[in-house]
Amino acid sequence: MRIHIASDHAGYELKTALVEHLQGAGHDVVDHGAHGYDALDDYPPFCFAAGEAVVAEPGSLGVVIGGSGNGEQIAANQVPGVRAALAWNPATAVLARQHNDANVVAVGARQHTIDEAVELVETFLKEPFSHDPRHQRRIDLMKEYEARR
Repeated sequence: MRIHIASDHAGYELKTALVEHLQGAGHDVVDHGAHGYDALDDYPPFCFAAGEAVVAEPGSLGVVIGGSGNGEQIAANQVPGVRAALAWNPATAVLARQHNDANVVAVGARQHTIDEAVELVETFLKEPFSHDPRHQRRIDLMKEYEARR
């Protein structure tokens, strides 16, 4: 699977570990930055780039990482077509895919160990969308709103 990943300085160490793990698991990982540790970098451009790549490549998924994951989720959601969800436990990772067909997961590096974050990302990547009509209807409502904006 193609996975687009991005982080700021707060998520840089976790991103590096996730890239290694995901590549080792056979995924094709595209790193949208940060490409080095810079305590003064800003996460939005990295998240925009990862989100744009996910939208441009249907079937791919994205991972955005920061200190809490909140800002990264918000930034990724500015990209039309992105449905980014903050995962803080395996259940929220599952529900993001199952109910919302999320295509980007946000993770807080300061909130989780590397092992916990790997579990969240792996859970997100493995879970399919349920295709339940009620969930699809809600996604369609969001898409319609987004298209009118």
